[in-house]
Amino acid sequence: MAQQTIGIDTAEGMFRPGDRVLIPQGMGEPQALTAALVAASLRLEGLTACVGMVTGEALLAESRLRFESYGIMGRMTALPAERIDVLTLPYSGYIDRIVTGALPADVVFLRLSPARGGRYHLGIGDLHLIDAARRARVVLAEISADVPRTSGTLWPEEVPFLAVDAEGALAELHPGSSDETEMTVARHVAALVPDGAVIQLGIGRLPQAVTAALMGHRDLGLHSGAMIDGVADLVEAGAITNARKEVDAGVSVAGVLMGSRRIARFADGNPALRLAPTGYTHAAQVLARLSRFHAINSAIEVDLFGRINLERAAARPMAGLGGQPDFARAARASAGGRSIVALPSTAARGSRSRIVAEVAHVSLPHAAADVVVTEWGAAHLAGVPPEARGPRLIAIADPRFRDVLERAWSEQKERAHAL
Repeated sequence: MAQQTIGIDTAEGMFRPGDRVLIPQGMGEPQALTAALVAASLRLEGLTACVGMVTGEALLAESRLRFESYGIMGRMTALPAERIDVLTLPYSGYIDRIVTGALPADVVFLRLSPARGGRYHLGIGDLHLIDAARRARVVLAEISADVPRTSGTLWPEEVPFLAVDAEGALAELHPGSSDETEMTVARHVAALVPDGAVIQLGIGRLPQAVTAALMGHRDLGLHSGAMIDGVADLVEAGAITNARKEVDAGVSVAGVLMGSRRIARFADGNPALRLAPTGYTHAAQVLARLSRFHAINSAIEVDLFGRINLERAAARPMAGLGGQPDFARAARASAGGRSIVALPSTAARGSRSRIVAEVAHVSLPHAAADVVVTEWGAAHLAGVPPEARGPRLIAIADPRFRDVLERAWSEQKERAHAL
């Protein structure tokens, strides 16, 4: 429980040079505290903000902070790349290092619900914050009525924190309206998902479009790293019931709420929804028990052999591995499951193809490819040898780039024969 309440100025004085500060991601970000950290960085050397998906504005202010993350996501794209240390780890590996203390935190920030019966909830999720808080020198919490009392997120009574008498704005994630291309991709994805499937979704406009395209489905289940606004729509439409899940029947399971007040209000006190630690949501032994598991994710680009780039665009680090390696592996192993990589066929306002001759960076090897979807259709790659995949992927590229890709494919085959 909270030992005492302190002012934000007192909180700012608790940082020390060289501190590593663990900040909740998305709606969990306590923006008054992050603003205090930014201010402290102007007078203290060597402060590092350990972050995930950044949706608030406080960290964008002028500072001398360094950043550490598992990827460059959300508003982090506005920060100078040279100040960001991206750890090349899947999300589960990154979180495991926080849980075990291999990536230590001197200070942990929290955003908690108001106490009820003397107990608080870490209602947005990111339950690894509890493990980090057990080891931290200082634990600081904003208390906010915006934080839901979500099942699975009760803060342990034996882990103390200091409540800060300040509250920043809710750092909502509004992906924006999906365009027609994204909606077309989403309809192709939905056509691959049968009733009764258990789905995993990423974050952003395309996953939100997928939820809209799945509204006519029935008895879907949810087991995911993130729970986005569209999940609430699917539950209320009767599309998600979790009735056919072998694990957690009747309950949608995720690790973190990643959206707006819409999903926060939906989660508040909802017995059909539970947030769980990453060691559960991404665990191979849990995922292995789910049949019809459909992992629905995206990529920066895919090449003609089926190799997938999740991390770099135009030589700049972007996004990250996230949970895709874990979920894609589980989906390929699941009875009736599918690992779906969905993306518009072009980027940069149509000037660059995202189906490419060779990816700039291999995040997932060709053996990980199952189904790739663009607005032009679906390329089924599982069981297809790499040397036969080119035509399938060229068929779902934007027609303006198909001739170039055909020539590149022919040249690659000629080089292979020459060897």
